[in-house]
Amino acid sequence: MFAALLDTWSRGMLRVARSYVSTDHSAEEVVQDTWLAVIDGIGGFERRSSVKTWIFRILVNTAKKRGVRESRTLPWSAFERDGGPAAGPGDTPDGWKEPPAAWVTPEGAALASEVRGLIAEALGRLPPRQRIVIALRDVEGCSSDEVCEILEISAANQRVLLHRARAAVRDRLADYFESVKQPD
Repeated sequence: MFAALLDTWSRGMLRVARSYVSTDHSAEEVVQDTWLAVIDGIGGFERRSSVKTWIFRILVNTAKKRGVRESRTLPWSAFERDGGPAAGPGDTPDGWKEPPAAWVTPEGAALASEVRGLIAEALGRLPPRQRIVIALRDVEGCSSDEVCEILEISAANQRVLLHRARAAVRDRLADYFESVKQPD
């Protein structure tokens, strides 16, 4: 049973964790810490929410703590010189040093590489709260109620954040397709 949960939710948890921390490695550690917390705390699960909501709430709390801690420090890679990667404007908890690895879905495979990059860029430019709401709703398939419970926000706030996130991504795609539209 646990292995099935691990296989089913870990990739999605990694995407959510990545919204709060600055590196893929940190996100992987957050997911690992979350699973350890789930194992330690399963006896205290009171069934006031679904197991998925409970686990994702632990994930968000763990990722927030890690993100705050990371924002107070600079990684050693920021000091690398002589051919090594240098720190750049994307080296912040809210930015991307490099876009996350794409995941393969039937829809994703059909999209052109340029459009996938454009979507990733648009998502990366979203404020963190909007980015996490759109990830939970549109990528992970969580319901509105689950998102509200996981993020501890009101239904109205969730709707506003989701609407703004979707509108920003849609506007960026509309601008792109308008610029490449062929004359009739």
